[in-house]
Amino acid sequence: MSALRLRDVSLVRGTTTILDGIDWTVGDGERWVVLGANGSGKTTLMRITSLYLHPTTGTVEVLGARLGTVDVREHRRRIGVVSAGFADLLRPTITALDVVMTAKYAALEPWWHDYSDDDRARARALLDRFGCGALAHRPFMTLSSGERQRVGLARSLMNDPGLVLLDEPTAGLDLGGREDLVARLADLARDTATPATVLVTHHVDEIPPGFERVLLLRAGRVMASGPVHETLTAPVLSECFGVAVTLEHRHGRWFAFSAGRD
Repeated sequence: MSALRLRDVSLVRGTTTILDGIDWTVGDGERWVVLGANGSGKTTLMRITSLYLHPTTGTVEVLGARLGTVDVREHRRRIGVVSAGFADLLRPTITALDVVMTAKYAALEPWWHDYSDDDRARARALLDRFGCGALAHRPFMTLSSGERQRVGLARSLMNDPGLVLLDEPTAGLDLGGREDLVARLADLARDTATPATVLVTHHVDEIPPGFERVLLLRAGRVMASGPVHETLTAPVLSECFGVAVTLEHRHGRWFAFSAGRD
């Protein structure tokens, strides 16, 4: 069973086509990167794959269920999502522990559901896994940007999901926070127990080792898709972002530079 399957997916708002004829399959256990410039449709694609947005045309199947034939409120619990904008949805005083634990019901507050000691223990274990155990009872809004994203990673795994979506998780992080997060994502990619994972980013230097497939979007269309070492080339990346670049791969990481400059 594929973790994700999109067929001829388009999204139109008024006279603007945001996504146009997207065909994409993410197999169980695969690690994908989605690259594209601002406005290429990356965020819209993630909203559709996380079942928060219906396309105008096409079919969306996530973890064996087709959008439109399943209770999305229940099915979303099987999808782990990390987003830089997630903090804006939270009450300032909610603790890091509750942020992770409430993922059990895809909730933002602990008041509306009952949680067991096992639930709390799992949330603590996940915080420990990402180096945030000591932050369990800290208000989420007092954490640094890097700490918030690590708590977000812990939350995304609370329900043993079948698919994890990482929507620009390094946005707004300084160099130290970014490199720490990239290293943790590389660890996740190497773990065979980690489910199918999709990482959205603007920058090739944020692709963690272990993410082996890439989808490139340009103006709402799939420009290229396939194994990263075959698909991600300087000409393809230059066309995708509309600027001539030189592309290098060193020590397991990708680097892009503006071509023709000293």
